[in-house]
Amino acid sequence: MTKKIKRCAWAGESSLQYIEYHDKEWGVPVWDDQTHFEFLILEGAQAGLSWSTILNKRAGYRRNFAEFDASKIARFTEKRIEKILLDPGIVRNRLKVNSAVTNAKLFLKVQEEFDGFCNYIWGFVNGEPVQHKFRSNSEFPATTAESDALSKDLRKRGFKFVGSTIMYAHMQATGMVNDHQVNCFRHKECAAMAKRR
Repeated sequence: MTKKIKRCAWAGESSLQYIEYHDKEWGVPVWDDQTHFEFLILEGAQAGLSWSTILNKRAGYRRNFAEFDASKIARFTEKRIEKILLDPGIVRNRLKVNSAVTNAKLFLKVQEEFDGFCNYIWGFVNGEPVQHKFRSNSEFPATTAESDALSKDLRKRGFKFVGSTIMYAHMQATGMVNDHQVNCFRHKECAAMAKRR
């Protein structure tokens, strides 16, 4: 008899795409700027929607947003934005699309100021993932003191769609916090990745 793999409750009965995201990406510490920028765009796009909706449109975002190259997105013209808004492969919300361009410009400034966006964002958790030991979905916070501080600083810099709840989701996705439930097979695996490469 095959032993059933234990996963976080939110991924247990999901689509194959969702399960693959949980098993391979969610909670893995991200030490490269481009992946952080990708999640900034995707988490902002998710506001008010489900994460499965965004996962289903991820290829559309890669296609329309220059594979998440902030230096290219920062140069998007109004004409380019109008073209993007016609594509059902993304969330066609003008505020969210415009915010991606605004955030790209600001992202480049942060990269320059801190010699890399990772140096900036990981500073909010003292340079290494926070290891939580949650047992059920009800224990997960929507925000933390760290996500509050990150959100406040990003908004002060002019970033859009970076509220504390969105930034906590970003921190979970990029492994700044290990929020896999302790009985999930990924909890130990992600904890073992805690040190910066």
